[in-house]
Amino acid sequence: MLVGFSSFITKDRLNGLGFLRGTWKAENKENYESWKGINDSLLEGSAYKMKAGQKVTTEYFSIKAIAGKIVYQATVPGQNNGKTIDFELNKSGKNKYSFENLSHDFPKKIQYTKLNDTTVFVEVLGENDKGFSYKMMKRK
Repeated sequence: MLVGFSSFITKDRLNGLGFLRGTWKAENKENYESWKGINDSLLEGSAYKMKAGQKVTTEYFSIKAIAGKIVYQATVPGQNNGKTIDFELNKSGKNKYSFENLSHDFPKKIQYTKLNDTTVFVEVLGENDKGFSYKMMKRK
């Protein structure tokens, strides 16, 4: 029976990035990212730290499909005059997603590499691909 079969097929408008849904903890740090799937073309989230048992949000972000492009939008309180900065998905290799805005001062690239279902490697890079990186593990 093929009638209604298409209702089970969902379009992946975010190019495989749905794996980010959930809460992730940086290796050996009290730094977290939490992502929620709003719909098939929008993920929203935030980065936060735990300090003295209090959650302190350090960044708000989203990944969305806009006019056929995948865009990572970041807003960091106290930076860029409160403006949201866009990073466009540029290169996507196997399990690697590179969001880039080469005209931004820092970062110029934000890269997520899915190592497996519970581990992701994050790189935040500036000029000459210098910056910092860390692993994040998915929380249960």
